[in-house]
Amino acid sequence: MAHQSALIAEDIGAYLHQHEHKSLLRFLTCGSVDDGKSTLIGRLLYDSKMIFEDQLAALEADSKKVGTQGGDIDFALLVDGLAAEREQGITIDVAYRFFSTDRRKFIVADTPGHEQYTRNMVTGASTADAAVILIDARKGVLTQTRRHSYLVSLLGIRHVVLAINKMDLVDWSQEIFDAIVGEYRDFAAQIGINDFTAIPMSALKGDNITEVSAKAPWYSGPPLMRWLEDAPVEDDLQARPFRMPVQWVNRPDLDFRGFSGLIASGVVRPGDKLKALPSGRESTVDRIVTFRGDLPEAVAGQSVTITLKDEIDVSRGDVLAASARPPEVADQFEATLVWFDDEPLLPGRPYLMKLGARTVTAQVHEPKYKVNVNTLEHLAAKRLELNEIGVCNLALSAPIAFDPYAENKDLGGFILVDRLSNRTVGAGMLHFALRRSHNIHWQATDVGKASRSAAKGQKARVVWFTGLSGAGKSTIANLVEKRLHAEGRHTYLLDGDNVRHGLNKDLGFTEEDRVENIRRVAEVSKLMVDAGLIVLVSFISPFRAERRMARELMGEGEFVEVFVDTPLAEAEKRDVKGLYAKARAGQLKNFTGIDSPYEAPEDPEIRVNTVSLTAEQAAEQIVEWLHADQARDAAG
Repeated sequence: MAHQSALIAEDIGAYLHQHEHKSLLRFLTCGSVDDGKSTLIGRLLYDSKMIFEDQLAALEADSKKVGTQGGDIDFALLVDGLAAEREQGITIDVAYRFFSTDRRKFIVADTPGHEQYTRNMVTGASTADAAVILIDARKGVLTQTRRHSYLVSLLGIRHVVLAINKMDLVDWSQEIFDAIVGEYRDFAAQIGINDFTAIPMSALKGDNITEVSAKAPWYSGPPLMRWLEDAPVEDDLQARPFRMPVQWVNRPDLDFRGFSGLIASGVVRPGDKLKALPSGRESTVDRIVTFRGDLPEAVAGQSVTITLKDEIDVSRGDVLAASARPPEVADQFEATLVWFDDEPLLPGRPYLMKLGARTVTAQVHEPKYKVNVNTLEHLAAKRLELNEIGVCNLALSAPIAFDPYAENKDLGGFILVDRLSNRTVGAGMLHFALRRSHNIHWQATDVGKASRSAAKGQKARVVWFTGLSGAGKSTIANLVEKRLHAEGRHTYLLDGDNVRHGLNKDLGFTEEDRVENIRRVAEVSKLMVDAGLIVLVSFISPFRAERRMARELMGEGEFVEVFVDTPLAEAEKRDVKGLYAKARAGQLKNFTGIDSPYEAPEDPEIRVNTVSLTAEQAAEQIVEWLHADQARDAAG
C-alpha cells in the first residue's frame, strides 16, 4: 500500500506522531438506490491510496467476474462485501471504511439507498459529523433523497454535501446541475438544512473527487476530498456540561469502587462536585483512573473510571453529571420516532427503551402525527409502519436522566426493542419532558394492600383467564367466583364483553385498540388488587406482550395466568354468538383465530383443557390450585 505521505519512508516515527494527532471526521454517504454511494467510497479509498496490492488485484479480478462496469474497475466492490450485495448490485448493510490523507483521518459509513433498509441508514448517521447526500444527475431529487435528508436533519448533522453524481452521463450540463440544486435548496430550507455545498462529480471517473475537474469549468468550488479535509469537526462537546453514563461499577476488590464509562460531554477534574442521577445524590470526584494511571482531567470522548469521596449508591445506567448543571430527570416525554420493524408500532404495547446504558420499559402513545417526507405535511396516524417517522409521547416505567437530543445525542437518543423477539424496532430523539411528569407524584397512604388483604383474610391477586372466543373463559370464571364467594372471599369479575359496555366502549377491535383494551383492564385490575380483592379477568387477550405487561404491573405471585385451552375447531363448533360464522363470511374483521392471531401462553400457572373437562371440573381445578397456593404462602 503506497500512502501519500513521504514520511513513511523517511521518518516512520514522525509519520506516526503526525498520524496520531490528525483530526478524525466521521461522515456517511446516503441517498437513493444506485446513486453511486459505494462507488464514491471505493474511489476515495483508491485515490487516497488506502488499498493494499493484493486488495487491488482481487478488486480487478472481481470487477471482471461480478462487476457492473464491463470489465473495468468497479469501485463499489471495495465496499459491497456481502454476496447478496454483489449479486444484486446494491448495498444492504452499513459498511464502515477507514482512510486518511496527510491532513485528516476519516471513517465513512456507506448506507443503503433502498427504503427497506432505512433502519441501517439511521444506524450509520447516528455517529456522523457530516453527510454526503448523493443524487443521480439523470434522476434528480427523489423520495429517498428527501427521506435521508430529513433524517440527516433530525439526527443533528449540520455539515452537508450535495453530491450530484454521474454528471458525465448528462454531458456535464450546468443547467441540469442548477435545476437540481434549486429544487433541493427549497426542500432543505424547510427541514432546517440551511447551508450545504453542492458538487458536480463523476465518482466512477474520479471527476471532482480529489482534484477539480476541467470538465465542469463553470464550477468554482472545492473537490469533495478538499471539502472533507476542511469540514469543521464538532469540538464543542468539551464546552458543554459534564455528563457520563455509567456503564460499569468497577469493584475489583474491597478497597476500590469506581464508576466506568465514556464521557459524553464536558470536562471533569478531581475535586469537581458531581450529581448521580436519577437519585440526585451528590459527591466529589476523588480520582480519575485509567489503565495508564490517574489523570488530572478527562474530557468528552475519553473512557475513564471515576472514584468518589463518598459512598453513594450509583448503578449501571445512572448518569454522573456536573452538580451545578445537571440534566433533567423525567419519565414522560415527547419524541420523534423512526419505525424500523415490519410489524407496525402498536400504541400502548410495552417495548424496551435503551438510552445510553439505561434500559427501561416504555409505552408509546398514539402518534400525534406522522411526517410525509415529500411534502413535510403532518398526517394523522393511529400507528407507524415500516420506515415511517412520527412524533409520539412516551411513558417510561422509571425516571431517567436525559438531555434533549438537540443538546446531547448520547443522553437524548434511544432505541426501542421488542421484548419478546429482542428485535430493534425503532429509534428516536427525545424533545422534552412532559410537564405533568414533573407535577404528578405517587401519593403515599397509611392503609396499604397488605392491610386491606389481611382485613379480608385472603391473598389479593389477579386470576387472568385467556383463550379463544368460545373457549369457555367467562363460564369458568363465573363458576370460580361463585365458589370463592361461597367461601367468604372478596372477589370481582371483569369480563371482556361487560367492560366494553362502559370503560372500553370507545375501543374497536384493531390491534391497537386491543392493546389499549388490555392496558386499561390491567391498570383497573392493579387497583382492585391494591384494594385487597381477588380479581377474575376474562379476556381473550390474544397477545403475549400485553399479558406480560399485565403480569409486570402486579407484585410477585399476584398474577395467575389461566389458559383455557380449546382448539380452534372446537371453539368454532360451539360458536354460541355466531361470531366465527360471521368472521368466516368476511362480515367480522380482525377476529381472533381467523384473521387476527392468538398467541397461546407458553408457561401459564394453570392450564385447563375444556375438551376433556367440563366447565365445573375446570373451575374445581382452578379453585384447588388457589387453595394450595394460599396454603403454601401461609406455610412459607
